[in-house]
Amino acid sequence: MTYASLKPASQAFVQRKRLIFIRVAAALAVLFLFLTKPALNEGSDGHETLELIGFCLVLICVAGRLWSILYVGGKKNEELVSTGPFSMSQNPLYFFSTVGAVGIGLLYGSLVAAAALGVASFLIFRVTARKEAAFLLGKFGPAYSAYIKATPRFWPNPLLYRDNDELQFSTRALKRTFFDGLYFLAIFPIIELVEYFRESGLLPAFLTLY
Repeated sequence: MTYASLKPASQAFVQRKRLIFIRVAAALAVLFLFLTKPALNEGSDGHETLELIGFCLVLICVAGRLWSILYVGGKKNEELVSTGPFSMSQNPLYFFSTVGAVGIGLLYGSLVAAAALGVASFLIFRVTARKEAAFLLGKFGPAYSAYIKATPRFWPNPLLYRDNDELQFSTRALKRTFFDGLYFLAIFPIIELVEYFRESGLLPAFLTLY
């Protein structure tokens, strides 16, 4: 008899609704950035430095999400995964997504935008992680309790890293995560296009972000 049969499991958080909410929130954030401008001028050393750091963070986000999905893809809510990136953090996918959100703000050239997007992403994923944790605790019981006691909820601890000799993964989940990652990479040419329109006077800016 499984633990889940002894204790009713919380209803699993609906992933589709979460993704829709996140994408709508991201679209609204990008729209807001369209109506503002960074304090650092395009082409200045400070602006170019922020863009480079931001681009690197977005690449880390995409690579980290792909790495994480190798371990959990096709097994989420069905199997307790505690190796690879999940040995360092309970929510590596959410961590890397937050890194990407900060990177987008830096790509835009604003520390304020980077901080705002990072905090917003962190808070959204924090709520999501709590809902998922309630479901997983009901499903896996003591095993999950031991896991969350030994593993940080969000910030990874590399000293805890452990792995298996072999790994099976879902190519479908990997492909889906790759295409999701393209949303992050697509922000770069969009921001460059917005900067071009702004410099040409075709796009008004109502607020300056530092």
